[in-house]
Amino acid sequence: MNRRSFLAVIVTVFATVLAGLWFSTGTQTTVETLPARLSDQEFWQLVTDFSEPNGYFRSDNLLSNEIWFQYVLPELTATAQTNRVYLGVGPEQNFTYITALKPKMVFIFDIRRGNLDLQLMYKALFELSKDRADFVSRLFSIERPEGLGPDSTIQEIFDAYLASQSSKSLYKANLEAIRDHLAKAHSLPLPQEDLDGIDYVYNNFYEFGPRINYSSSRGNGFGGFGGFGRVTYSGLMTADDGQGKTRSFLATEENFSFMKDLESKNLLVPIVGDFSGPRAIRSVAGYLREKGATVSAFYLSNVEQYLQQNGIWNQFCRNVRALPLDASSTFIRSARDRKFGFGRGLNSELGNMYRDTLACTLAGR
Repeated sequence: MNRRSFLAVIVTVFATVLAGLWFSTGTQTTVETLPARLSDQEFWQLVTDFSEPNGYFRSDNLLSNEIWFQYVLPELTATAQTNRVYLGVGPEQNFTYITALKPKMVFIFDIRRGNLDLQLMYKALFELSKDRADFVSRLFSIERPEGLGPDSTIQEIFDAYLASQSSKSLYKANLEAIRDHLAKAHSLPLPQEDLDGIDYVYNNFYEFGPRINYSSSRGNGFGGFGGFGRVTYSGLMTADDGQGKTRSFLATEENFSFMKDLESKNLLVPIVGDFSGPRAIRSVAGYLREKGATVSAFYLSNVEQYLQQNGIWNQFCRNVRALPLDASSTFIRSARDRKFGFGRGLNSELGNMYRDTLACTLAGR
């Protein structure tokens, strides 16, 4: 073992001991006062106050490319606590983790304002749709096929939509409904930048339909050639947890209803922010501590890879250390370890939030 590896082991052990001492002191004693719902004004105030300036990433990241992201769900639900606060980054895979953990409140970070626009589109679609089949119809601007109901499997739903064609007139009507719902029903003062961003996002779902994938759009960083051979939206929704159970947010009406209720109460708050930035995570940390809340899980995707490459991972660790955590607070990471297979996206793994970030901070990395 070289000197660096030896020091890393020592730091990790020391961090584990300190974590145990910290959790045993009973510091989490504040009575939880998370809101049962946020007013439209409160929702937009959090978005505005907690967000940082728009940043850059090479892809518009309209959907996940992680086909195995459900594989950690059996372990995650046995480790992380329900009815707390969920944090995440990026697009729709968060919804599946959310429906598994049933949090009281959610904050979704992303360095790009485009992800906020994506989340606002989803917010409107969840609230406007009465069930899963209606949601898929609105998402892809396809008339609802006959015979779909609450007992339809997710495979049956997507098979029906894959065999159907999108409608330009439906797309235009749905886009107007999304804009009206956000700007009029919720009275959100959306700047033109966000209205244009929502148009861009929604157009891609209309154009590519249920076969849309990470590389389909022009803003994906790979030329926008449709992304043939990559994991599709349909494939992500019909995937399972590695044990034969389909657990996507559209797998059951119960999952869909949980997301619809959360969005309708304004309790999923999208934030523009860099993981290592000075405001976004720190602001959420202060809000949660004030409310006596605890973080259940934080989905990171593979953002840590870029933070490490840029030499700013330590700043992210310090930001996370400001969050209210306990021994069960869990990172959900995406890694290139090929544990589950080759060529179809990243693999998921779990980590302890307090121990991992304390080790990072002590090591000064």
